[in-house]
Amino acid sequence: MSALAEKLRQLRTQAGLVPAADSPSRAGVAPSAGAPPAASAREHLRRLLDLRPARALSRQPLRHELPLLGESVATGVYAMERCYPASAMTPLLPPRWPDGAPVARERFLLFDTETTGLAGGSGTRAFMLGAADWCEGFLRVRQLYLTAMAGEAAMLALFASWLRPDTVLVSYNGRSYDAPLLRTRYCLQRMPDPLQGRTHVDLLHPVRRRYRGCWENCRLATIERRLLRIVREDDLPGSEAPAAWRSFLREGRTTALMRVLEHNRQDVVTLARLLEHLDEGALPLLD
Repeated sequence: MSALAEKLRQLRTQAGLVPAADSPSRAGVAPSAGAPPAASAREHLRRLLDLRPARALSRQPLRHELPLLGESVATGVYAMERCYPASAMTPLLPPRWPDGAPVARERFLLFDTETTGLAGGSGTRAFMLGAADWCEGFLRVRQLYLTAMAGEAAMLALFASWLRPDTVLVSYNGRSYDAPLLRTRYCLQRMPDPLQGRTHVDLLHPVRRRYRGCWENCRLATIERRLLRIVREDDLPGSEAPAAWRSFLREGRTTALMRVLEHNRQDVVTLARLLEHLDEGALPLLD
């Protein structure tokens, strides 16, 4: 046996990959004096590869952690749906719409994403998608979130199924961030982009035109607190959402992820109230 082959055998034995019968000691070769036990070697390899131990892959929440909300609708995807009584069902956006005709509320889909980072690029993905629309006298809030990387394609397909041919998109800074990010993810999954070519009302722009300089900034949290008088309790800042999702993937911790789910729900509900408020104020919503 060559020296290289013998060295590979020793390394495999140290890592616990060679049965005892095939170990070098049984073949008359003395093991290395400093060789770590097989269990330690496997743990060392896990740390090097950033792998979770098998117990962390269980869907059962850790002690004192919240259970996952919603139901599993595909491998690696959970869905949550809630409905709230609508204050009105009258059309929105009267003469300020390009053709001068009001738009039925049922056509609007207000959406928001929670992502793995704010830098953008092909390495950033949306691990949570929230959307609100008016349906049968209710404001319906639907949310999708990933519990495994493998669920991204299914989540994107489900979100696309929520869009109708006449859907009007509504977001807050979505034309600059959420829509391009989703476009990239659909492209990488080799799926058609369902947002392409749709009318998209980005509420950040009319808010800036009206309230820039009035308050410290035009972030959605600021606008909802000062303009809509909404005060969130125990809200998880959006900047902490990526860490919450990574903690769930690596350690199975669900509590922070469920707080992200609540944060996302409140975001799309706020978008609905903000759209109504701006419409009442007769502000032009389209650039």
